[in-house]
Amino acid sequence: MRFRFLAMAACTIALLTGCIANSVTPQGQKVVIVQSLPTQYQCTYKGEVAGSQGNWLTGSWTSNSNLALGARNDLRNEAAELGANVVVITETINATDEDNSLENITHVGRAYLCR
Repeated sequence: MRFRFLAMAACTIALLTGCIANSVTPQGQKVVIVQSLPTQYQCTYKGEVAGSQGNWLTGSWTSNSNLALGARNDLRNEAAELGANVVVITETINATDEDNSLENITHVGRAYLCR
């Protein structure tokens, strides 16, 4: 009985945490997402990055705004790990379930260090 309760509590917590947007790290907060590379700065390409939020289990329980925010935060964190401070999003992929409800958002981008 006690094991069953603990197992149910663990599953509930896991599902609820899947509904919260990915958080941005302190380093990721310094990364700016732009639509095109600013020409007034000297920028060095650092690599390709991808950020996503949602999956087949938690995606339909997560609000669309949390899916979008979490994917952007994940993208910023990935860019920060490469030492970048600017990301240009090159592609956005939205995955839906059989009911056409949004399940996952993935952003792909090019990370740069701009001065």
